[in-house]
Amino acid sequence: MVNSEKCHIENKIISELKNIYDPEIPVDIYELGLIYDIKINEKNCVKIVMTLTTPNCPVIESLPLEVKKRIKNIKNVEQVDVILTFDPPWSREFMSEEARLELGLL
Repeated sequence: MVNSEKCHIENKIISELKNIYDPEIPVDIYELGLIYDIKINEKNCVKIVMTLTTPNCPVIESLPLEVKKRIKNIKNVEQVDVILTFDPPWSREFMSEEARLELGLL
């Protein structure tokens, strides 16, 4: 896979992640800092490492599945693995400046 195709797929993934919102906070999961890592291999298999705002989050079952489903629908993505981790635990420092502004935290 050429680097430009990988970059194109990564941009599409980020765009899609910005359309998935935490149900309790009116900010998308990407700007909220819930996505720790995105890896795309040469066969267009995607691995996403993500977290939730808390291990007791009510969407612990559904949000990773939604991420997987939506990323799998991106053209040329062959496979998606979503790994949920709480190490390191999420904190407000992971939020983008845009998300902090939106929530009035700046």
